[in-house]
Amino acid sequence: MNVKFFHARSIRPRDFACSATFGAAPDSTGEHKPHIQTSRKTAKISRESYYTMTGVLHALCNAHHLRELKALVEIENEDWARRMQRLLRRACHASNLARERGVPLKPGLIALFERWYDTILADGLAFHDTQPALVRAGGTGKRRGRPPRRAGHNLLLRLSIRKQDVLRFLTDPRVPFSNNLAERDGRMMKLRQKISGGFRSMEGAMDFAVIRSLLSTARKQGWDILQTLNANPDNLIADLRSA
Repeated sequence: MNVKFFHARSIRPRDFACSATFGAAPDSTGEHKPHIQTSRKTAKISRESYYTMTGVLHALCNAHHLRELKALVEIENEDWARRMQRLLRRACHASNLARERGVPLKPGLIALFERWYDTILADGLAFHDTQPALVRAGGTGKRRGRPPRRAGHNLLLRLSIRKQDVLRFLTDPRVPFSNNLAERDGRMMKLRQKISGGFRSMEGAMDFAVIRSLLSTARKQGWDILQTLNANPDNLIADLRSA
């Protein structure tokens, strides 16, 4: 399949670029079906598959962690998950306040959050060590691979192994708490894919990506939309570089 890719990028003030690679490939009807791949320039809000990428720093999305923790609290009633929820929310609030004031978090406060984080992980791992082993589905015969683990145990191991990437938002003010910003940037492309299925031409797909990129950047910079659409592109680029 002949797929052509092109970039649409939006920029946050005092932040790294959030870009989406949109691809379009003609199908049997001649329509160009969109493909989406989002990325970040300095730090990539990632899941495990993205750790194969080199040359970038990684940060895990804590909005996803909060959803997983909520399920463990409501369904499994795991106390460590409730405490980790509280920690992440307080750390997010503290980092947002520091970002609004234009100052970094105090090292002592970061160290406090990290000690609290380690204590919760230790308690959670100790809890799961006392749980009976899970029985494999499909018989009692010997099977290859690691023994099955509970969802809470898997989450604890991820939070432990990737601690630096989970808490990167505390030490780097450019890194957001979650990847919601990147997901919002790709939402209109996904909506277009669901409603109309694609674009009639590659030119139309490229124009759509350029317009969405410009509008998203204007909102993040606090620019007036109509003035931005009528402005000289060179002046907009100069404004971004001086921000």
